[in-house]
Amino acid sequence: MKKMTSILLALVLLFALVACGGGGSKQPSSPSPSASAPAQSGGNGGSQLPAQVQAIVDRGVLRVGVKVDVPNFGYQNPDTGEVEGLEIDIAKELAKRLLGDENKITTTGVTAQTRGPLLDNNEVDMIIATFTITEERKKSYNFTEPYYTDAIGFLVKKDSGIQTIKDLDGKTIGVAQSATTKDAIIEKAQELGITVNFSEYASYPEINAALASGRVDAFSVDKSILLGYVNESTMILEEGFKPQEYGIATKFDNKDLAEYVNNFIVEIKNDGTLDALLEKWHLK
Repeated sequence: MKKMTSILLALVLLFALVACGGGGSKQPSSPSPSASAPAQSGGNGGSQLPAQVQAIVDRGVLRVGVKVDVPNFGYQNPDTGEVEGLEIDIAKELAKRLLGDENKITTTGVTAQTRGPLLDNNEVDMIIATFTITEERKKSYNFTEPYYTDAIGFLVKKDSGIQTIKDLDGKTIGVAQSATTKDAIIEKAQELGITVNFSEYASYPEINAALASGRVDAFSVDKSILLGYVNESTMILEEGFKPQEYGIATKFDNKDLAEYVNNFIVEIKNDGTLDALLEKWHLK
């Protein structure tokens, strides 16, 4: 009898232990915060950034080549010393989306002659500087889709008697060194059956000064750039020609960075940011 009682007691204890052990299911542990990185805002919208883009994030600063002599695009304000304009604001917007702060940029002033070498030598990450997209340039650099489209124009003195492009026959035109303007004018002159001469300068203020002093008869570049140089004695010819599309340029072998920046341009077009900036700088 004692033996039977001991066996029954042992069985009761065994069932009690099984019931306590199996009464709840084990919950999976949550991942630690470091296991799931936050998505980076920006052109690609993903959490995993390409190495070329991550390098900029790790550095903490976006390096951009910009114009400093083009009002409304990239212009150094003589009162504040700050560079301002559409292209500066585009660079700031990219820095905000990529680095979380629009002020995390450094700008380097460029000209048509220096912007390519600065990019080639890795002194800047990209160029946002009225850089016209051409098939020839695409062989050396990556370009985003256009963020602005313009046309070539001519700034002349009001009392010059020049009213049309044909009136430039035999005249001297001031153009920027290494710009696409000269070749476009040569092509247009041949089409119209006229002959023109050229004087090339390193910067737009120099061309404008040459026009004022009579060393050239016309100052030619994209119309929106000329708008910044009009005064009471000059005017822009109504005629324009040869559409000029501006894109952000990156080094040719930086394909991942190029794709990221192109996606950024698509984003700011689609979400209305670019339109707002164009309105701000009176370019729309």
